[in-house]
Amino acid sequence: MDRIIAADVFIKIVEQKSLAGAARALDMSRSMVTRYLNQMEKWANTQLLHRSTRKITLTSEGEKVLNHSRELIAIAQNISAPIESNNRLNGQIRLSCSPFLAHDVLPDMLQQFLHAHPEVSIDVQISNHVTNLVEERIDLAIRITNDLDPNIIARPLGKCHSVLCASPEYLEKNSKPITTDDLSRHNCLNYSRFEKSMWHFSHPENPVSVAIAGNFSANDSSLLLKAALNNQGITLQPKFAAQKYINNGKLIHLLPHLKPQTLSIYGIYRSRKHQSLALRSFIDSLVAYFDKIDT
Repeated sequence: MDRIIAADVFIKIVEQKSLAGAARALDMSRSMVTRYLNQMEKWANTQLLHRSTRKITLTSEGEKVLNHSRELIAIAQNISAPIESNNRLNGQIRLSCSPFLAHDVLPDMLQQFLHAHPEVSIDVQISNHVTNLVEERIDLAIRITNDLDPNIIARPLGKCHSVLCASPEYLEKNSKPITTDDLSRHNCLNYSRFEKSMWHFSHPENPVSVAIAGNFSANDSSLLLKAALNNQGITLQPKFAAQKYINNGKLIHLLPHLKPQTLSIYGIYRSRKHQSLALRSFIDSLVAYFDKIDT
C-alpha cells in the first residue's frame, strides 16, 4: 500500500472530521478510505482515532502520526515538483485485466504506449475477479460489466459489443437457430459470471431475454470461444474476439437481426486525485484506443 497516499487520507480524515468527508474531498470511495485508515493503524500498531456516531478525535498516538504524515506529504511534494515539471512520463503502472483483454485487445496499445514513453513500465496481472486495488497494489483494473459497484471510482473507457456464433460443423449436425426460441434446443456455452442461464438481446420493439442451457460454462470467454471452434456449441462472444473467425468462415454469426446486450468497459482506480502523470496519460490513451477500435 502507498504510504504517501495513506498519510494524505489520514490527514483528510482529521481535517474533514469524518471518513465520508475525507472520501468526498479525495474523490475516493468510503471503503477505500477505511482500508487506508486500517492500514495506517496496522503500521502504527495502535489506534489512531476515537470514533463515535457524532465525531472523530485523535488519540495521543494519532497526534504524533498526524504530524509525521504532514511531514511526509511535504517531503513528497518537494520531490514531485521537479519531476512533474518534466513532460517525460516515468514509473511503473500495475494493470489488472481479463484474459480476453490481455490477449486479444490490449497488446498493440500497450506496446504503442511503451514505445512512446520509454521510461514507463507496465506490469499486467491477468484476472477475471474483482480486484482489491490496495492490497494487490493495482493502479488500474479494467473490467467489462454493466453492474458496477457505485462505491468504486471508475472511468468509462468504451463499449464491448457481442455476437452469437457457432461453427459450421456444429450447425450442420444440430441445425441453425432461426429464432431465439430455437436456442433452447441447442448446447449453449455460457459465461459463468453473467446472469445464470440467461442471454439478453435488444430488439427494435422489445428487449428479449432467453433462457439457455449447456454442458460447459467458464468465467473466461476465450475458453468458450475455443469450445465453439471445437464444435461444442453456441457461444456469445465479444465481437473483437470472434470477428476474425467469422470472417474466415470458422464461425457463423447467428441471429444477426438481434443485438446482444452491450457491456461497458471501465477503468477502476483508487482515487482521481492520487494518480501519477503516467497513469493519467495511460487512461487517456485507453479511452482514445477503445474509441478507435471496434469492440
